[in-house]
Amino acid sequence: RFWRQGLFSDVKILQTKIEGDSVWLEIRLTDRPRVADIRYFGMKKSEQEDIEKKIGFVKGNQITPPQIARAETIIKSFYAEKGFGDAEVRIFQRPDSTQQNQVVLEINVDKKEKLKVNSILIEGNEALSDRQLKSAMKKTNEKGKLRNLFRTKKFVEELYEEDKKNLIGKYHEMGYRDAEVIRDTVYKHDEKTVNIEIALYEGPQYHIRSINWVGNTQYSSAQLGLLLNMAPGDVYNQKKLQERLITDEDAAVNLYQNNGYLFSNIDPVEINIENDSVDLELRVVEGPKATIKRVIIQGNDRLYEDVIRRELRTKPGAVFSKEDLLRSVREIAQTGHFDPEALSADISGGINPNPEDGTVDITYPLTSKGNDQIEFSAGWGVTGLVGKLSLRLNNFSLQNLLNPSMHRGIIPQGERQTLVLSAQTNGRYYQSYQFQFMEPWFGGKRPNNLSVSAYYSRYTGLNSDYYSQNSYYNPYMYGYGSYGGYGGYGGYGGYGYEDMAQYASDPNQVFSMFGLSLGYGKRLEWPDDYFQFMGELGDQRYGLENWSWNQFPFQTGVSNSITLGLTLSRISTDNPIYTRTGSQFTLSVSATPPFSLWDGKDYGAMAYNDAEKYRWNEYHKWKLKIRTFTPLTPSTVTRTPVIATRVEFGILGHYNRDKKTPFETFDVGGDGMSG
Repeated sequence: RFWRQGLFSDVKILQTKIEGDSVWLEIRLTDRPRVADIRYFGMKKSEQEDIEKKIGFVKGNQITPPQIARAETIIKSFYAEKGFGDAEVRIFQRPDSTQQNQVVLEINVDKKEKLKVNSILIEGNEALSDRQLKSAMKKTNEKGKLRNLFRTKKFVEELYEEDKKNLIGKYHEMGYRDAEVIRDTVYKHDEKTVNIEIALYEGPQYHIRSINWVGNTQYSSAQLGLLLNMAPGDVYNQKKLQERLITDEDAAVNLYQNNGYLFSNIDPVEINIENDSVDLELRVVEGPKATIKRVIIQGNDRLYEDVIRRELRTKPGAVFSKEDLLRSVREIAQTGHFDPEALSADISGGINPNPEDGTVDITYPLTSKGNDQIEFSAGWGVTGLVGKLSLRLNNFSLQNLLNPSMHRGIIPQGERQTLVLSAQTNGRYYQSYQFQFMEPWFGGKRPNNLSVSAYYSRYTGLNSDYYSQNSYYNPYMYGYGSYGGYGGYGGYGGYGYEDMAQYASDPNQVFSMFGLSLGYGKRLEWPDDYFQFMGELGDQRYGLENWSWNQFPFQTGVSNSITLGLTLSRISTDNPIYTRTGSQFTLSVSATPPFSLWDGKDYGAMAYNDAEKYRWNEYHKWKLKIRTFTPLTPSTVTRTPVIATRVEFGILGHYNRDKKTPFETFDVGGDGMSG
């Protein structure tokens, strides 16, 4: 028993005394040494940290031979996954000279060379080319091939075994259900590479002769057949069959699971195979409808729980719907307060059915993430103080503003309201201030959006004395100056920044903008509830005072714009950051009242009175934005390339051709990638 415990390096049982029929025994135990220190050799710091978590060695604990053997196996496997198939691992125990019965563990790793694939030789393939089959092997690729430029070339045994299955899966996709690997060999080409030889048996190509649905009572065979999208005469594509029955978003089984039949399943059975034909029987197990019993939210420390629950489509007492579950995951992700990748990966484990009473418990495992933004920058230059202070709170709680006991830290949080405060200055030239508040659930009962914003900005022009210098294209006055000192004072070095600064800013030339807006939006139910409609009332004031830059038709005056903005949008993307599927559509119009249609003024005769002409702006501005995201692999693949397309269109119209607005025009440009 002592030996089996593994805690002792030596066990002795000695007979010390005998009297009559009695025996005295002495048990001498020698403890195994304890770990005083662990030292790693031959690995990177990041690798060491990963290995420490895997092997579980702890200082102060005893160490046994089985533990050492297990650790060696784990470390070898760790490096094999990284392509170091020949890595050698040795673990030594060195007595600690400072402590009795203590050892220092030395973990030595010789990674050798990373093994790569030199060549892959495939034999026996006639229906599919070498190129098709090698492309099916996602993680085992030949080096030196242009088509594999962005693919891994290292050889990992486990990934190679998976790729052999992928290779046969490619045959099954093309109808060759009997295809198999009859022999394969991996051998060294040199110290750094291996060669792979694979021998195949293809067999005949099969077609579907008949499809028969069995066990379906809720939905007809015709309804299910439309979802299956496979018919007699088609190539027997086992991959497509599985996708259309189970894995696709619009798979046949989801017709059941979106309508409460959580326990449903569809099992394809080959009931007859004759020559190159297959008869399929699709056996449907419908089961009873499942009712949601409990909805549990785990890991939330960002929002009030009712703020999360109002986004959920899954409610206690409602019939289970897989579509509602996935939509709830999307709505939580759209809040921006939780990790969408972790939630999407873990949600399947949060479905806990109770077949005994026909109910299901749903758990949403959330991983919180902060998304508030604070920006501060400051400096000093020839223009004076340069800096920006910006605060964006995406989890503000207005109702708790005056209730310090509900604050988290010094800020009231938890209701997912947005508050933006921003101030920016470029010294004498430019100052800007902004305020914005948004409530996504105004009233608390429906997702009606209320927004209020205000902004003010002020620009100062350049003094005419400044133009007389050769620093026109050097607005920050660092000008190195020419021989005569036309740039900065002093010629070559551009000295005398303070002297140049006095010429730059002209406080008598001012362009200012002030604006207010109030918006209200709501989620629509038709055509579907991805649509939103928003209206916004805005008031902008443009003030010019001796503004000599040729941007506008007048230099002194005030121009006003009262606008009504309407926006229709539809956003169905799955993830706000790492978008894989869905689309974004926005159509908006912003229009001012057509003052010129009723004020009786002849604006064509105001050629020399532009300040009065543009006292009230007129325009209607239309914008259309469309973005689509299409994954190139099935939705079950997490890391997939995505094709993103974008179209933008804008037009600025007028009511009177003699009164075209000089403001709110479009600026052409951009990189076409951002925004």
